[in-house]
Amino acid sequence: MKYGKVLLMATAVAALVSGFSVSGQNRPAQDSAKNDPDRKEWIQLFNGRDLEGWSVKIAGYDLNDNFGNTFRVENGVLKAAYDKYERFDDKFGHIFYNRKFSHYVIAVEYRFTGEQARGGPDWARRNSGVMLHCQSPESMGRDQDFPISIEVQLLGGLGQGPRTTANLCTPGTNVVMDGKLVTTHCINSTSKTYDGDQWVRVEAVVHGSDRISHVVEGQTVLAYEKPQMGGGAVSNHRPELKKDGVLLDEGYISLQGESHPVEFRRVELLNLVGCTDAKATNYKSYYVKSDNTACRY
Repeated sequence: MKYGKVLLMATAVAALVSGFSVSGQNRPAQDSAKNDPDRKEWIQLFNGRDLEGWSVKIAGYDLNDNFGNTFRVENGVLKAAYDKYERFDDKFGHIFYNRKFSHYVIAVEYRFTGEQARGGPDWARRNSGVMLHCQSPESMGRDQDFPISIEVQLLGGLGQGPRTTANLCTPGTNVVMDGKLVTTHCINSTSKTYDGDQWVRVEAVVHGSDRISHVVEGQTVLAYEKPQMGGGAVSNHRPELKKDGVLLDEGYISLQGESHPVEFRRVELLNLVGCTDAKATNYKSYYVKSDNTACRY
C-alpha cells in the first residue's frame, strides 16, 4: 500500500509539472495573439440596441429633442425615419457620436429605403452623409441646418443613370486638391451607382488635417488634403465659431438625416492614434499618430 501511494503521488506530481510546462509553452503564443500589432481593433460606435453614446441635433429644435423620433433603432439598425412627419420643412438632422477623433478610419454600412418625406428638397432624395471633423453639437445654433464639417455624401441611385456615392460636400469648409484650394461645395467621386436597397460599405480614412480618402467597397474613389473652415453652405451658425482658413485637425462624427429614410447597420471606427513603441504590449503597427502616454509594458 505504501508503495502504491508513493507511485500515485509521483504520477500526480509528474502530471502537475507537465501541466505547468505545457502552460508555460502556450503562454507566449497566447500573449502573442493578444498583442498582435497587426490585428485591427475596430470600435463599434453603434451598439445595435439603442442610441447610447449619441446626441441628436435637428434644425429648429434644442439639442437632444429628437423630433418625431427621427433617429431610432429598430431591428438592430440605426435609422433616420420620417413616418411621423407631416412635412419635412427643412428639419435637417444629425446624430453625433459623443467623442472627438483626429486620425481614424470611419466605416458605415448603409442603405436607403422607402419614400422621401413630404416637403423634402429634390436634391435630398436618397441622400445622407457622414460628417467628419464636426463642430460639437452643443455649439450649433438652434436653427443651424448643418454642422461646420467635411461631409462624405452618401447617395443612392435613382434608376435614371449614374449617381456616385462617397462624394465630398463642404458645409462651412473648403479643402485642397492637387495643390489648389477648392471652394466648390460638392465634388463627385469615381464610385459606381448603387440603385435599390442594397447595403453599401463606405469608409473614410482621416489623417487629421493632412489627408482624407473616401473608400467604397474597398476602392478609393476620392482624396483631398487640408480640410479647413471657409466657404458657405451652412446657415444660422454662430459666426465667431467659423474662422475661415483654420485647418480642421479633429472633431466629432455625425450621421445625417436629410428627408429620405436611411438605415445604418454598422458604424465602426479604427482609431489611428495610440502607442507606437514596439516594446509595449499594446503597440499597433497601423497607428499613424503617436500617443505614447497610452503605452503599457
